[in-house]
Amino acid sequence: MTTLASHDLEHVIANTPDIWGHLRSRRLFVTGGTGFFGVWLMESLLRANDELALGLSVVVLSRHPAAFKRKAPHIALHPAVTLHGGDIRSFEFPKGAFSHVIHFAANSRTKHVARNPQVMIPTIVDGTARVLEFAANAGVEKYLLASSGGVYGRIPSGVRFVTETLGSEVDPMDTLSDPSGGKRAAELMSMIAANQHGFDATIARCFAFVGPHLPLDGAFAIGNFIRETLNGDPIHITGDGSPRRSYMYAADLAIWLLTILVKGQSARPYNVGSEHDVSIYDTAVEVRRIVNPASDIIVDKQRVEGAPIQSYVPSTERARTELGLRELVPLAGAIERTAAWHQANCGV
Repeated sequence: MTTLASHDLEHVIANTPDIWGHLRSRRLFVTGGTGFFGVWLMESLLRANDELALGLSVVVLSRHPAAFKRKAPHIALHPAVTLHGGDIRSFEFPKGAFSHVIHFAANSRTKHVARNPQVMIPTIVDGTARVLEFAANAGVEKYLLASSGGVYGRIPSGVRFVTETLGSEVDPMDTLSDPSGGKRAAELMSMIAANQHGFDATIARCFAFVGPHLPLDGAFAIGNFIRETLNGDPIHITGDGSPRRSYMYAADLAIWLLTILVKGQSARPYNVGSEHDVSIYDTAVEVRRIVNPASDIIVDKQRVEGAPIQSYVPSTERARTELGLRELVPLAGAIERTAAWHQANCGV
């Protein structure tokens, strides 16, 4: 794992000027530190710590600290970072007080989850319970849970933008919704613990993203499209290409997560993502245009005329009006930066 581009980290710092004073000389506990969200958060924190002399201390939970050091030595060996070994469900509590807990572990949108929801749900729920017990024990002030837009279930036909108050249409018998059911439970558990123990619990309901470190061989269509074009392969769309998605660049994601951690209202979820929606097919066209115009696009299924178009796009009005957040990097720039980073650093 190589470091993120300097201009991306500077982008995060430049657009969070009122955040860093709140984190000066603070002690943070982070789970999921080597995942997509975790790497962006950690590198942003460490760059700000070095440039602004914040005096931060960050303890990162890792199931395999030695593997963490091999994978991300620029994070693991930073003097502000301490690795704490343990399983998310049963780790021993690190000693001393902490000001903030950032809970990113147990990503619910991976191929592993689709194959093993019966494994992932207890991991999400039991892991969150353990992290919340630690937060209460450590006397934290603020706690951030990275949840998912999947908590809304199947988006009703005709809804273009999902608001935080949308009623859920979750079918409890649909096993594909199970991991998101774990996230819903984690949200509820977080709110209960915050009320009981007197800390602020903020919720980031995260949608779809693109950027360096995004898996290019997983459950993310745009990542697969970038991999295919970089390899000179045809872009493969498994459906009819009509569903609409939106993609926020990871540097903007880091800005939003840091802002919600520091300024978000407790027990009030915030959607995180882009409102600039685009069909899966048009996403493939844009990736091809930017990365490799010679690529073909193969669409598996024919669009059924008149069939409802499925949408998974957040309304971000709450984050915009209450926290002053906005999307800064457009989709074209996000695709270009992601492809260039992977090509330069991952041999794709």
